[in-house]
Amino acid sequence: MTQNHNQLSLQIRGDHSEIAVVTLTRPAKRNALNDALVIALRDTFQNLPASVRAAVIHGEGDHFCAGLDLSELSERDAGQGMMHSRMWHTALDALEKGQVPVVAALHGAVVGGGLELASACHIRVADESAFFALPEGSRGIFVGGGGSVRVPKLIGAARMADMMFTGRVYKAAEAERIGLAQYLVPAGSAFDKAFELATRIASNAPLTNYALMHALPRIAEQPADHGLFTESLVAAIAQSAPEAKARVRAFLDGKAAKVSKD
Repeated sequence: MTQNHNQLSLQIRGDHSEIAVVTLTRPAKRNALNDALVIALRDTFQNLPASVRAAVIHGEGDHFCAGLDLSELSERDAGQGMMHSRMWHTALDALEKGQVPVVAALHGAVVGGGLELASACHIRVADESAFFALPEGSRGIFVGGGGSVRVPKLIGAARMADMMFTGRVYKAAEAERIGLAQYLVPAGSAFDKAFELATRIASNAPLTNYALMHALPRIAEQPADHGLFTESLVAAIAQSAPEAKARVRAFLDGKAAKVSKD
């Protein structure tokens, strides 16, 4: 199944229609984010078909996303600016706190709002052409799409502040080293790796994937005693699912693959 929007496209792939492929389709603008594209992202991820178990997001052309489309930036008073930022928050929450894990395939520019978008995904695959920056500091603005919450969780507040203070650009290898991406692959192969990972993720028990998306981040922010109690509840719920019981039985019966270093 393919759905086209003038800002993005959605393809449903896989043997069981389990993978959603979302493509930003503004290559002439380096896939810069305008309001229409942000709203399209929100609507797409809030309305994925029930068969979908994982998603890949990537950009058409030479770049993932070069940030906010400044050509469409309009003057707003403080109240309007706050509500505009909250609209972005709702859209990117639809990725981070949606129904399925999202893998970002990153190449070329991952800049400003593009990095905010990537940071809302659960796994980030960067190819060697990718570069990462937060130029808002030099433009007299501040991140408004959730970057001040999400990016420090990946690299720390000091590194994010440095990026905004100085305009520092991280190349792909450095970005993977500090935590902006979990995978580094040769140029041109980010999508293939991301799709491979999404396929693997889609084969997991859905309740476990959901717990990793929704419970794990909350546990990480709770005091240790609260986190351990939450963990016990989530573990009990996950292992009680019929699919989980079947998978454990298969392992005990020697029918499931064992972990190996290869």
